[in-house]
Amino acid sequence: MKLLGISGTIIGSKTRLAVEKALEFAKEYDPNIDIELLDLKEYDLQFCDGRAIEDYSEDTKKVIEMISNADVFLVGTPIFHGSIPGVLKNLFDLIPAEVFQHKVFGFIATAGNHHHYLMIENQLRPIAGYFNAYVSPYSAFIHSEDFKDNKIANNEILNQLSHLANDVIKLHKLNKEEINI
Repeated sequence: MKLLGISGTIIGSKTRLAVEKALEFAKEYDPNIDIELLDLKEYDLQFCDGRAIEDYSEDTKKVIEMISNADVFLVGTPIFHGSIPGVLKNLFDLIPAEVFQHKVFGFIATAGNHHHYLMIENQLRPIAGYFNAYVSPYSAFIHSEDFKDNKIANNEILNQLSHLANDVIKLHKLNKEEINI
């Protein structure tokens, strides 16, 4: 099983920290899984414009390959003006929809405004539904107040990340048993 954590932003550090923490919990839960982090800040993705995958830049092709080779995704995103950042939307647009079919998603959102906690339900879950993916019923909404000294300082948030990480692994294993992928 390959678990890919995605930090879906090109600014800030809180989203990456949250995804990394969830990946740590996943590795504790199942030391045999292959874990990788995709930080969009480290790649120069081209805009999706409908061209063939092989016609995109090397960075863009590498990211598409990383996602195509993963079985499970922990997607982290900041919330800007009540929505996901354009770079994450562009990433979803670049990936052929069938790549995500029957794969498992878990979502993590970071925000500076408590009013945005429903963005996971209203935007990310429908995107995963469009892809015919499975989504953990757990998610993590992390307010900027939950961070201190570049770490997550709220034990309830750490519990949410732990449950989320464990759940995406369990869902993948159940899915694999059920449909014999």
